Amino acid sequence: MSELSIFVRAEWDDEARVWVASSKDIDGLSVEAESLELLEPKVTAAIQDLLELNGSPFDSPEIPIHIIAEQTSRIPNPAA
Repeated sequence: MSELSIFVRAEWDDEARVWVASSKDIDGLSVEAESLELLEPKVTAAIQDLLELNGSPFDSPEIPIHIIAEQTSRIPNPAA
């Protein structure tokens, strides 16, 4: 893996009412929590576990993790 960071995408699941995190950089990452504040420690712990289990392709002593959150809202269209 040539990336120097791990990018995690967090999306709001309106039906389940939780944030769901996944990453193309870490195979098997799938974590959910009721808030972003609760999601972050779960994501970092899961990534640490997955890197220990699968081996880490990173050489640096610390690995930056970027959690990018996306939530879609809707408003009424006044023209409709």
